[in-house]
Amino acid sequence: MASTPGFILSNAFKDFFESEKAGGLILIICTVLSMVIANSGLGDAYHRFWLSPLNLSFENIHLDYSIEEWINDGLMAIFFLMVGLEIERELYIGELSDFKNALLPVVAAIGGMTIPALIHFLFNHGTAMQSGIGIPMATDIAFSLGILALLGNRVPPSIKIFLTALAIIDDLGAVIIIAIFYTKSFSIINLAIALGIFIFLIVLNRLNVFKLWIYIIAGIFMWYFMLKSGVHATISGVLLAFAIPFRKNNEKHPSYRLQHALHKPVNFIIVPLFALANTGLHLDTGWANHLFSNNSLGIIVGLVAGKPLGIFIFCMIAVQLKWCSLPENMNWKLLAGVGALAGIGFTMSIFITNLAFIESTSLIEDSKIAVLAASSIAVAIGMITLFLSGNRKYIEK
Repeated sequence: MASTPGFILSNAFKDFFESEKAGGLILIICTVLSMVIANSGLGDAYHRFWLSPLNLSFENIHLDYSIEEWINDGLMAIFFLMVGLEIERELYIGELSDFKNALLPVVAAIGGMTIPALIHFLFNHGTAMQSGIGIPMATDIAFSLGILALLGNRVPPSIKIFLTALAIIDDLGAVIIIAIFYTKSFSIINLAIALGIFIFLIVLNRLNVFKLWIYIIAGIFMWYFMLKSGVHATISGVLLAFAIPFRKNNEKHPSYRLQHALHKPVNFIIVPLFALANTGLHLDTGWANHLFSNNSLGIIVGLVAGKPLGIFIFCMIAVQLKWCSLPENMNWKLLAGVGALAGIGFTMSIFITNLAFIESTSLIEDSKIAVLAASSIAVAIGMITLFLSGNRKYIEK
């Protein structure tokens, strides 16, 4: 895979990176727009719009949710479906398919989740805010790659591959955390039906049934029963991704086709809608004081300091023990910069915030402000570090 002076990147990865890059920039625009509107004379109307009911009924099925809930529980299931497809691709043919290549980003992701969680726990142990421990553990793929793209060829392609792999593993960790720790109550019957549908789809996969519409329709039912089970419905998106047939070197198979079809709708519609619906925070007088609460400090210190420290320390230990080595053209300064960018929590951190403090609107808003503040600081530190550490000799071929 190596070439001089850089890497030969696959077309699939280039398409993915370009999509994530543009999506990340749109995400920034939507966040700024949402904050401006929320703090203008249209603020109240803006909030009322997202809380407006959008009820659907079909025979004996009744779904009574607001527009915001449909985005967070419905459209975000599609986001998680794409995340699952990306994880699946990486495991089969990507950076994670080779154990030696996969080990460093796996170690980095573990460090990048463990240390931030520990920091938040130390700040909030034994309090009602302890449930926010998962908030600083996440990395936003689109946002981080969008920022990385602004540096152009000043950073080597290996950095982009490493950050993508790290963020994908991070997302997998976030999915597991959501499934285990943010399920408030559940119906065993509905959960059994959802898992039964998943097993049925796995059987179809093994029988080489490649008709995508079968998986999509069954996936909708799995989403519904997962929603009713109490386990967060977005988990059904990841399960569906791993049930859809994936075969190496065949871009006509369902997983390839669906992943390609979802990239633009997810990055240019679903994630921006999520940002518009969830970042319209009204900043009252004295809002900055809330940044010094234990919960906010746990989030900010966890993302800004915990993420890069965890990634750097765990990677250094792994390299020193000769378990793995740094990718081509990457050095420790560049790794520190990547670690800082991994502190951009945003989408997944905000998503976990909604689950962690579901009964406290004030805690949700304070946590979201902390996530935005931490992500902004992480952007600045990451860009400065990478700009000073990189140079313009790296060219993608």
